[in-house]
Amino acid sequence: MPFADLTALPDGPLLALDPGSKTIGIAVSTSSGVVTPVETIARTKFTADAQRVFTLYDEFGCVGLVIGLPVNMDGSLGPRAQSARSLGTNLLRIRDIPIAYEDERLSTEEAEDRLIAAGMRREQREQVIDAHAAAVILESALRNRAAKS
Repeated sequence: MPFADLTALPDGPLLALDPGSKTIGIAVSTSSGVVTPVETIARTKFTADAQRVFTLYDEFGCVGLVIGLPVNMDGSLGPRAQSARSLGTNLLRIRDIPIAYEDERLSTEEAEDRLIAAGMRREQREQVIDAHAAAVILESALRNRAAKS
């Protein structure tokens, strides 16, 4: 079961990725749907990045992966979306796990708004923004999955 619709993801903890060109933000959900930002990986080589993703996947006992898909504001898919899909395809070459994509439009902006509202200074926000954006993506995926089921 490589790529799945959100509703086809198994119930249980999910790991979410917010893939960027320089970093990958990571968040996790519990079985009950509580979402927590985990960390931001500074991208190096794919093998090392994937190893960290799978280490966290196993550490949190995850049953599926949600990857943020950067959809253009007009709904079209551009080069960044292709890069996110390639990440999913390449992760599947290492391990066969359920993967779904979630529209991540404005996730970084929403995460930044939340961090500003929490009183976090710019330097602090820069260090955690990608993990918080992954949390926004995962919250959206869980809401959309609940609405479809």
